[in-house]
Amino acid sequence: MRIERRFTKAGQSPYAEIEFRKATSEIKNPDGSIVFRLENIDVPAQFSQVAADILAQKYFRKAGVPAKLKKVEENDVPSFLWRSIPDDAAMKDLPKDRQSGSETDARQVFDRLAGTWTYWGWKGGYFSSEEDASAFCDELAYMLATQRVAPNSPQWFNTGMHWAYGIDGPGQGHYYVDPFTGKLTKSKSAYEHPQPHACFIQSVEDDLVNEGGIMDLWVREARLFKYGSGTGSNFSMLRAEGEKLSGGGRSSGLMSFLKIGDRAAGAIKSGGTTRRAAKMVVVDIDHPDIEDYINWKVKEEQKVAALVTGSKIVARHLKAIMKATLNCEGDNDDCFDPAKNPALKREIRAAKKDQVPENYVQRVIQFARQGYKDLEFKTYDTDWDSEAYLTVSGQNSNNSVSIKDDFLRAVENDGDWNLTARKDGKVIKTLKARDLWESISYAAWASADPGLHFNTTMNDWHTSPAAGPIRASNPCSEYMFLDDTACNLASLNLMTFKDAATKRINIADYEHAVRLWTVVLEVSVMMAQFPSRRIAELSYEYRTLGLGYANIGGLLMSSGIPYDSDEARAIAGSLTAIMTGIAYATSAEMASELGTFPMFEPNRENMLRVIRNHRRAAYGEASGYEGLSVNPVALIHSDNPDKDLVAHAKAAWDKALQLGERHGYRNAQATVIAPTGTIGLVMDCDTTGIEPDFALVKFKKLAGGGYFKIINRAVPEALRTLGYSESQIAEIEAYAVGHGNLNQAPAINPSTLKAKGFTAEKVDAVNAALKSAFDIKFVFNQWTLGADFLKGTLKVSDEQMADMSFNLLDHLGFSKKDIEAANIHVCGAMTLEGAPFLKNEHLAVFDCANPCGKIGKRYLSVESHIRMMAAAQPFISGAISKTINMPNEATVEDCKNAYMLSWKLGLKANALYRDGSKLSQPLNASLIEDDSDEDALEEFLQAPAAAQAVTITEKIVERVIEKVVRTQEKLPGRRKGYTQKAKIGGHTIFLRTGEYDDGRLGEIFLDMNKEGSALRAFINNFAISVSLGLQYGVPLEEYVDAFTFTKFEPAGIVTGNDAIKNATSILDYVFRELAISYLGRHDLAHVDTSDFSNTALGRGVSEGKADVVSKGLTRGYKPTLVPTSGERPAAEVKGSATAAPARAASVSTVTAFAGNTVRKLEPTSAVSTSEVVAFKRDYEERAKELAEEIAEEVAEETGLFTDKAASDAATAKTDAKKLESERRARSIMQGYTGNMCTECQNFTMVRNGTCEKCDTCGATSGCS
Repeated sequence: MRIERRFTKAGQSPYAEIEFRKATSEIKNPDGSIVFRLENIDVPAQFSQVAADILAQKYFRKAGVPAKLKKVEENDVPSFLWRSIPDDAAMKDLPKDRQSGSETDARQVFDRLAGTWTYWGWKGGYFSSEEDASAFCDELAYMLATQRVAPNSPQWFNTGMHWAYGIDGPGQGHYYVDPFTGKLTKSKSAYEHPQPHACFIQSVEDDLVNEGGIMDLWVREARLFKYGSGTGSNFSMLRAEGEKLSGGGRSSGLMSFLKIGDRAAGAIKSGGTTRRAAKMVVVDIDHPDIEDYINWKVKEEQKVAALVTGSKIVARHLKAIMKATLNCEGDNDDCFDPAKNPALKREIRAAKKDQVPENYVQRVIQFARQGYKDLEFKTYDTDWDSEAYLTVSGQNSNNSVSIKDDFLRAVENDGDWNLTARKDGKVIKTLKARDLWESISYAAWASADPGLHFNTTMNDWHTSPAAGPIRASNPCSEYMFLDDTACNLASLNLMTFKDAATKRINIADYEHAVRLWTVVLEVSVMMAQFPSRRIAELSYEYRTLGLGYANIGGLLMSSGIPYDSDEARAIAGSLTAIMTGIAYATSAEMASELGTFPMFEPNRENMLRVIRNHRRAAYGEASGYEGLSVNPVALIHSDNPDKDLVAHAKAAWDKALQLGERHGYRNAQATVIAPTGTIGLVMDCDTTGIEPDFALVKFKKLAGGGYFKIINRAVPEALRTLGYSESQIAEIEAYAVGHGNLNQAPAINPSTLKAKGFTAEKVDAVNAALKSAFDIKFVFNQWTLGADFLKGTLKVSDEQMADMSFNLLDHLGFSKKDIEAANIHVCGAMTLEGAPFLKNEHLAVFDCANPCGKIGKRYLSVESHIRMMAAAQPFISGAISKTINMPNEATVEDCKNAYMLSWKLGLKANALYRDGSKLSQPLNASLIEDDSDEDALEEFLQAPAAAQAVTITEKIVERVIEKVVRTQEKLPGRRKGYTQKAKIGGHTIFLRTGEYDDGRLGEIFLDMNKEGSALRAFINNFAISVSLGLQYGVPLEEYVDAFTFTKFEPAGIVTGNDAIKNATSILDYVFRELAISYLGRHDLAHVDTSDFSNTALGRGVSEGKADVVSKGLTRGYKPTLVPTSGERPAAEVKGSATAAPARAASVSTVTAFAGNTVRKLEPTSAVSTSEVVAFKRDYEERAKELAEEIAEEVAEETGLFTDKAASDAATAKTDAKKLESERRARSIMQGYTGNMCTECQNFTMVRNGTCEKCDTCGATSGCS
């Protein structure tokens, strides 16, 4: 093939005209802890801080890159493409730690990708000459560096390690078909043949344990999840519940196996190396278990609601019953007798009314009679990563129902529908098609699943039906092909092809990029290795590709064209038609030189039929399509403002058909439209895939940390295109983003504040903080103004300052309208609705997927999403990954209509997302800030029942906990502790602990051997901050939860520690060690040392004797015994409720804590063991003796847990929850979904195709 140069010059570096800059990449958790840091990296100057972070954190190779390289000569390869290996001779004088390291320059990454593709392309005979190969390599490097195109993440991770650096390792069980011999080969090397594919479809047979069967699928899925890829499978071959087995038994059914697979996927995800929901489950509409499958997630969501609400109701009643027995003065056991204690009787009746189990009520009374003073009953919340969601099934996959047209026609005609047995095809059940359709629509409305696969349409456009039908897709639904195949993706950033001078798409550049990247993806199939034998064979035989684009939303907005308009759909259709037409033409061009894909001949007529149908749609024909059940939405030429796009779209398909008829095609599929999550961030795309924008005001990341507000960069460009002056644009921007200070603000400004007692200095402090704020109430607080000023001048009480919901502006006498007006002036409206100068007819240009800001009302209609997909679908080989956003008030009927319209417009798949359809997803539309506000309450009462249910779930039971103002608890002058030396990834670290007299942890010291002063000092100071926290009562368990599993270098193998053998970072190791030693958290150990202390130290006189504690209240958790009566220990516990051995004074004077708190507070060598203990019958005879022994031991010790310590722990936990809720609310106001990222814990997740992505670290819940 001949390769034209359009961006580079021969004999000149591809980067010659690209400016590069030095950058530091740092990603922090919300608490300020550093997840990742890399200094002095080189990136193109146009890369934003987020793009630089993604490149450095995710795509730079972090270890094993040799400091010196040498070329390996190959006679049949040009010298500029020779691969490199470490130059050991040149490195022998370098210190060991400097012989290899991390990639530090973006050019290293671009060169290894472009070089590897060109190397394999040369070996495969794809280039006519060395000049063509050189041009190919340079053009690709240039396009990567200028953010024009990006391949899917596995390419960045894996491609070029062997070619560029000589990095290698043993095979990982992968296979490839040798491109030169056609022979299936098992990989001996981990990197020589890279694994560049993101999307997989795998088959599953109705077989339990053999290869290709059910249990084998979980292993195959695990291999993909481990490396961050996604997979989908159609499970319709599995027998339904009750169908006969060959051995005479009955099948346990489809759902039982889906639940196993869901648990398996969740377990692998929780290891921290993979992402949520990178799995698609598909079931055909005629499967006998289809009704259970459709309602699966609906029922699981109901279970979560029941767990959350029920646990809080039970906890409230049990505490009230315990309190009724304590706040009572009576003789003997009168306080515990409902007949004699009216308060107890009242509480028991109330508990029964709420259906609290009677035996729980009885247990609490029994506990109180035994001397227990309090209990902690485990409650749950609706956080998507909480125990409530982890308890239920179905949370680790996207679910779809595969529907054929005969079902949809039965729905239209109100016909019957048969569910058939898997083995003999007998009808098992007949029901009304409309009833099943209603179930699907209700389930999608209630839980956002299942999506639909329109199977007839998928197979009408199938290029290779000779091998069987398309049955499934990848998790995001854009790749649809045969089972056991794979697809590697790349996406073009459309904004980079818009000519700055003409404001139009540079079509020649666009077509050039499509041609080259089709070759890149084809070469990637040739060089790749695959996770299974069958996938390797079929990928070789069909060679499917996934070229797509991103940023159409940004392109349309910047051009002043509304997303929901005929012009927008015509432009999207034309660009898609050009892309796929040129891709197929390029495929035919490669086929002329290298031959067609091996299975082309059996599928020749079908493939050409599909190409002719694509061409008819490009020509705008309304009829004449071959073999289609539903005609596509053809291109409407007259709607396109750029007639050149139409001409090129027609020409591209003319060429694709003409060359294909002559030479055939090299690839069975060429294009998809993927969600472009992480790669969208690395290209600085405003919008992903075919999605519209989600917000008009963005939060741009600063190099030194933190964010500042900017208008979406498409907005000013759009306003210029629409004819607004620069001064008008500045005013409109200021309205959206805010002025960042109070100087000219209405109602709340320097003069009104000074009248309330503010000094000029305090006004300046407020103004300084307002620059990056998005709501003024978050600035008027004690941290900005100082506690003394609030208490002294503004007369704020300690109680008000401690109350998280306290609003200082309310306290100062400003009305809600005053605050709102000032807020819009200072922090911006976050929308353009109501902006000065903006004409009403232009508002549609700025419509987003959701209403923008607090006052925004406009958003894109459901139909606009579907019609945009329909405009692009006729020109895509695969399908489109896109979420169809629906407002909370959408009805089940709206869901039905959306699905029906999608089918009639020729879509292949569809996924709906109604705002608030998941309990874990806070509502964008209804955030009730103040229950006492009558307007808000009135609006709430008028909201649909579903909206009320979601909003109120968390508020059903509210625990009011008195705020404790903590003081520092000093450690004794001479203190105990231990020193632990270990090595992490070759770096020596010393951990030293300091303990209170009663064995609680009070301080830690960390030191590192032979480290640079910066890291050593940072680690040392970090230890001081943790120590201060412990002394002010922060529970150690909170630190453990926050810092275990954090990832940064140094990391790796741990030596010198009995329990921990691997750590993802220094902090992960330190807090695992502390959790094991002080909390008994052996679940965090790699070697269970829970019985080490017993064998080494024994339990003295208590050895072998039963524990004096009933485990009955909450099975599986043991209550911790707490002294409550008699004299309090001299050093009253104020700090962490975590520690070493706890022992009770006697049975009659203890408080019991059960549930999660106790599990976390479990001491290292506690008297009681972790298992539930069955009491022996001789307990009564030994109880007195044992109590005396324990009392003697306690006399020598300080009391470990007190009521106050427990209260402190509970308060800390409640505060953390409140802070999380506040951060979630804040994120929704910023335009995010309100979910927390599992990798960096920031609340910066946005909808992305059918998945979500994090705008901070780039993590996605999908596979691309």
